[in-house]
Amino acid sequence: MAGAPERRRSVGDFMRSGDWSDYWRTAISLADQGRILVRGYPVEEIIEKLSATEAHWLLLKGELPTKREAEIFDVCLRCGMDQQFISSAAGATRFAASASQSPVSAIAAGMLATGVITGSPRPAMEMLYAAAERGTRDGLTHEQVAAAFVREYRSRRELVPGFGHPLHKSGVEPRAEALRRIVKASGGWGEYGLLLEAVHAALEAALSRAVTINLAGMLAAVYCDLDFDPLMAEGVSTIEYGWALVAHAVEEIRDGVPLRIIPDALGAAYTGPAERHIPERMS
Repeated sequence: MAGAPERRRSVGDFMRSGDWSDYWRTAISLADQGRILVRGYPVEEIIEKLSATEAHWLLLKGELPTKREAEIFDVCLRCGMDQQFISSAAGATRFAASASQSPVSAIAAGMLATGVITGSPRPAMEMLYAAAERGTRDGLTHEQVAAAFVREYRSRRELVPGFGHPLHKSGVEPRAEALRRIVKASGGWGEYGLLLEAVHAALEAALSRAVTINLAGMLAAVYCDLDFDPLMAEGVSTIEYGWALVAHAVEEIRDGVPLRIIPDALGAAYTGPAERHIPERMS
């Protein structure tokens, strides 16, 4: 990942200096009378000359992508798609849509339900960046550092991020495998992809069974090789799945059941105490 940013300034720094001239600042865009620049480029040139993928890369990364970077990023942006009702975000979107009849609030609810763990490449990216750093520091091979990280996660009784899936348990997650296949064909499967594969092998050896690399794990390796910040990759993945949430919200509003509930027939179950009454002394 690119070098660490400069020290974050605090409100105290501004109060002590008395200079608030750059309290709000951004390197992303500039807007003034009759002109909008995005990362220094006139917005009309971006609209006229770039694809959506290229424009979004520029917005996020600050520079225009190479042809290979744009192609790989484009694959990342289209591989999430949807998995019926497996994602918690889909359920949250549809419940909110059934109540509000608004796609805006429904999509917001779905994004809030996405969370850091479910579907985000961020935890696996942080693991891969840390593993690569340790490997470089200690002179370890991918296999050695992967085995060490698997041991450490298991000793803490933590799941190794990027692996496992509630549905695809045979070792193959179709979206993840398609992503790896396309990225490898383009020549973009780099050191972090190889490190992910080493962690996969170490985990399967430790568990003595097949383990699935899920989409979040595969995206993590690709985004690391593209030198993305884990926070940025998490945001991009959430927005990318937002397209599916738009589809779910609209389908629910047009074809679904207003004010959905969970009836007993669909698994609602009360597990509290039987009926009881407040003692007289409390009256």
